[in-house]
Order: sequence, then structure tokens, then C-alpha cells
Amino acid sequence: MNLFLASANAEELVAEVPVTPAPELMEQAAEEAAAAAPTWGQELVEKFSETPGTVWVSLAVMVMLAVILFVISKSQKKWNAKTIAFAALAIALSFVLSCFRLYRMPQGGSVTPGSMLPLMLFSAAFGVGPGLLAGMAYGVLQYFQGGWFLNVWQFLLDYILAFAALGLCGLYKRLPKSWGLYASMALAALCRALSATLAGYMFWETDLWPSLVYNGTYLIPDTIICMVLAVFIAKPVMKVLKAK
Repeated sequence: MNLFLASANAEELVAEVPVTPAPELMEQAAEEAAAAAPTWGQELVEKFSETPGTVWVSLAVMVMLAVILFVISKSQKKWNAKTIAFAALAIALSFVLSCFRLYRMPQGGSVTPGSMLPLMLFSAAFGVGPGLLAGMAYGVLQYFQGGWFLNVWQFLLDYILAFAALGLCGLYKRLPKSWGLYASMALAALCRALSATLAGYMFWETDLWPSLVYNGTYLIPDTIICMVLAVFIAKPVMKVLKAK
């Protein structure tokens, strides 16, 4: 009888001892968990499927407008040595000015001493086409200055399309000279804000209105600074850019 009780107690003790799975089983479980986890592509597709149709329509309109303006812009000039030289100078000046931040936002974006102005004046002088390409090049530099990369679409919205919008200052020639430059500058800044807002909504998990307010917090004062500076330097700079 005592032997029987001892045997039963021993079996209970053995049952209570936790069983450590073999390394092979642990590796197999890890592999199964990894296989069950959604891939980057699946997460991206899921994110896209959750995006409202209005956002896609807005994005499509922005891309179509950029392409149309680039193709049919009558102010587009041939990329000669002068255009390339001034484009490089405008990009360099904008980049240098962007390094001096008067105020930096916690999630990206900053108020600068008119960093958009050189590219805006270049676009106003040489047209929408060259302005769009110069803005794209500047957007790449902005990314290397300390940008964020989640995927190709976020990169396009946050950097390529956002800064290509500065080329819309090339519409200045279609507007009255008295206020056309300032109206085109406001339009360019607005399109940049819309592109950044879409990026914030689609990829940074921010609602549309909070994203728009966030981008306006630094773009509105930045644009005002550009306009104030343009009052004093736009005419002489434009004369130099347009000189043959």
C-alpha cells in the first residue's frame, strides 16, 4: 500500500514539473509564427484597402495635374546650360536656407528663413516644367537631410510630389503681374501642404484635418516669410534670371 501511494505521489510530482519543449519544437513554432505574421506587402495592401476613395481621387488628380502641367506648359524651356546652372543654384540656396530652422516641428517640417523662395523664383522665371524637375531634385535632398522612408508611396508624397509642387510658381506668367507671383506662391505652398497631408493620413496614422493643421502650422509662416522677402528681392532676381 505504501509503495502504491509513493508511486502515485511520484507521478503527480512528475506531472507538475513543467516540460521544456525541445529546441526543434521551439524553432518550428517560431517558423510557424513568422509564416502566419502578415508580410510588409500584405500590410501595405491592407492599408491601401482601408484608405477612402476620396483620398485616392485627390492623389490621382494631383499626379495628373503635375503631368499635364509638365507636358503642356508653354513656358517650358529647353534645358540649356543657363537653365541647368540656375536650377542648381536655386536648389543649393534652398537647401542651405533649409538648414537654418527658426522652428522645428516634432514630427517633421520646420519654419525656415525662406527656403522655398529660390525654387519659387526659379520656377516663376523658367516655367512649370523646369520648376517641377528642380523641386523633385530638392525633395530628394530634403530626404537625405534627415527624412523618413516607409515605402515608395510615402516617399513620393512626402518628398517628390510635395516639393515638385513648388514648380507651380511657373504659373506666374499666366496671372497679372501685380499679384500673380504671390498667388502662385500660395498655390504652390497649398499643393505642398495637401501632398504632405495625404502622406500623414495614409502612412502616419493621422486623420485628415489634424494632418492638414499640422502641416499648416509650419508651412503658413514659412510661406509668409517667402512672400515678405519676395517683396524686396523678387524683381531684381527675376531680371537676372530672365536676362539673356
